[in-house]
Amino acid sequence: MSAPASLLSAQPLVRPIGLADGRQRAVIDAVLPCVDNGRFAAKCVAGEPFAVEAHCFVEGHDMLRVMLHWQREGEASWTEVEMALKWNDEWHAQFVPPVPGRYRYNVEAWVDAFESWHHELERRVDAADIRIAARVGAAEILAAADRAREAGQAQDATRLQGWALALEARAADVGEDAALLKGQALDETLASIVRRYPDRRHATALKPGFPLVVDRPLARYSTWYELFPRSASPEPGRHGTFADVQALLPGIAKMGFDVLYFPPIHPVGRMQRKGRNNALVTEDGDVGSPWAIGAEEGGHDAILPALGTHEDFRALVKAARGHGLEIALDIAFQCAPDHPWVKEHPAWFKWRPDGTVQYAENPPKKYQDIYPFNFESEDWEGMWLALKGVLDHWIAQGVTVFRVDNPHTKAFPFWEWAIGEVKRAHPQVIFLAEAFTRPKVMHRLAKLGFSQSYTYFTWRNTKEELVAYFTELSSRPGLDYFRPNVWPNTPDILHAQLQTGSDAMFRLRLVLAAMLSASYGIYGPAYELKEHLPRHEGSEEYLDSEKYQLRHWDRGRADSLAPYIAHLNAIRRAHPALQRNEGLVFLPIDNDQLIAWVKQSPDGQDVIVTVVNLDPHHAQWGWLQFDPAAMGFGVEPGQSFQMHDLLGGERFMCQGARHFIRLDPAVSVAHVMHLLRKTRSERDFDYYQ
Repeated sequence: MSAPASLLSAQPLVRPIGLADGRQRAVIDAVLPCVDNGRFAAKCVAGEPFAVEAHCFVEGHDMLRVMLHWQREGEASWTEVEMALKWNDEWHAQFVPPVPGRYRYNVEAWVDAFESWHHELERRVDAADIRIAARVGAAEILAAADRAREAGQAQDATRLQGWALALEARAADVGEDAALLKGQALDETLASIVRRYPDRRHATALKPGFPLVVDRPLARYSTWYELFPRSASPEPGRHGTFADVQALLPGIAKMGFDVLYFPPIHPVGRMQRKGRNNALVTEDGDVGSPWAIGAEEGGHDAILPALGTHEDFRALVKAARGHGLEIALDIAFQCAPDHPWVKEHPAWFKWRPDGTVQYAENPPKKYQDIYPFNFESEDWEGMWLALKGVLDHWIAQGVTVFRVDNPHTKAFPFWEWAIGEVKRAHPQVIFLAEAFTRPKVMHRLAKLGFSQSYTYFTWRNTKEELVAYFTELSSRPGLDYFRPNVWPNTPDILHAQLQTGSDAMFRLRLVLAAMLSASYGIYGPAYELKEHLPRHEGSEEYLDSEKYQLRHWDRGRADSLAPYIAHLNAIRRAHPALQRNEGLVFLPIDNDQLIAWVKQSPDGQDVIVTVVNLDPHHAQWGWLQFDPAAMGFGVEPGQSFQMHDLLGGERFMCQGARHFIRLDPAVSVAHVMHLLRKTRSERDFDYYQ
């Protein structure tokens, strides 16, 4: 028995806590990508589609409409794109951000009465049901006509009103053929007009949306070459200059690099200066570590006079661009004991009870020539502004790429603020985080705004390690914000595998880096000249490390890997499949010394299969499982296809899913094979020569 009306009216109306409108029935269960529930930004590249997936549904059988909204930061209006239902309540759409900058995107979903009516009418067969449904639809169409009129679209309003009245009249005529009535009610041309004016009063949206950082393409795909400008002199014993580096630009560009990275170029401290091989006692002529920044000549905004002037540096930046290279500078926020800031801003450093400044330590390692900043300083705001001022200074000199030294030893809030401020004013700037630290810390730095990140590649050597690690790097959630940049060596790291000096080992590690990752780099000329002697047994430090002394390099040596590096980089430039990290799939091959994978371009037109022999000493063979028909690569089942080895030039005619592979490191450590669906002429492959 129902309650008396008087009793119902006496009950106070209590709105459920926190519920703005209980008629918002559409559920937005998830939006992807979404980094930490929208706390941090996803990343993409200007001019390329950014795909969004939303999990949306409603109770019962009503129909949803779902819209993707996006806008650039600072714009008043949003652009919307209708999302399409694919499967399992998953809706998909994409948009193309035109220029670098900060954006937001959001999803809106609502129960659409017209779509629900339209969908049900399609399935109705009973004549009486069709007549009633037509009258229901007429009411929805009239409501859409009113919305069209409110939007100032009188012509659409008139057409919809006419359609609604016609349906109402025909539905009332019992002699009207129900099939004809249904056909008129399902008129797709008129239905498309209704869809322009949906009823969104009860729409659900996740406000304020999700942040997105849009970078230029260099953030996604880049090839780095590191050198010490002070070792660029063609004359042994003479300190190199920016002019000497400028003379090297054609050779570096010929190897196929697009970023030329310098360690710090600032004045080097004299107090506590380190000698050769990190010796605590210096000798005459010792140049010290460039990471011990600052002396009487200046600090982070100054240039070591032996290298040249600011004018010389700007000329080098301009010349590099003429060769397709960008100069990347090292940002190392730390000071030598004689850096001007130590006297001018003592509050920026930690002082010990004996009245000295705490130098950097990572026990048992000691860095007496480096003072770290105190990010708990009472004058932290002044310090933050000064450090950001360093970035602003070098951007004004034409630098738009920075490699940041040990960012994990500086406060995370500082990086979020500094990178955010820089990229709001200069969205083209790219930051590479040099952080060989714990995985969660590396990922946090990427979330805070670093465009690219160093990785553990140097220490991933077995097939099992490589497969697991690069599967992680090419998968969500990291794929949405963490862009790996892999290095087989650095001035700090000479892995034990390279200490053998094996030519094949240097080649295979290079192929792994260049083909697995969209961004990679080498420290040269140490790499192409196969520098391999450690400081002592068990050490990953170079003997006679360039970090502490001038080096003279014979770049024209006959055994240099420079031509091989140029060949690999030319392949990377010619093949879009190699210029991104998503789409990596490892392929089964029945030999643990052989590793194989396939990468494809977003349009599916470019497919590259790479097989590497991880054994630098012996030939290895096995059966590769690769079925391009089953993988959707445009080959019909049973159809033969051709694989062109871009490294060796051979062509292999293949069929089926099992393929015999043999790699002898004395001949070649790898196959880098381009899938050819149709036979092409020889001239189509001239690019790799």
